[in-house]
Amino acid sequence: MSKNKLHIKRGDQVTVISGKDKGATSVVMKTIPSSRKVIVEKVAVAKKAQRPSRDNPQGGIISIEKPIHISTVMLICPQCDKATRVKVDVRGKDKIRVCKKCGKDID
Repeated sequence: MSKNKLHIKRGDQVTVISGKDKGATSVVMKTIPSSRKVIVEKVAVAKKAQRPSRDNPQGGIISIEKPIHISTVMLICPQCDKATRVKVDVRGKDKIRVCKKCGKDID
């Protein structure tokens, strides 16, 4: 795949394979192709001091999810429910992601 193409998309179920949240399974909320990072729900949570604003008049300390590198997550195949690598098949003009373990389409 080219530099800014990611094998994981928003809404995919992934598992974390390294780092402090190793073993966590959750859903991708956002992808950042330019820096090859993803934001995963309830993974890499950090505390942040928030100034009072119109949306949050009280201010205070909030929890936010920080981006993690794409290489630290692995896609979970919806058919076989296992963490797997992704193969890209070109069928006509379409590119389709395929599970390397069971061989079935992911998209």
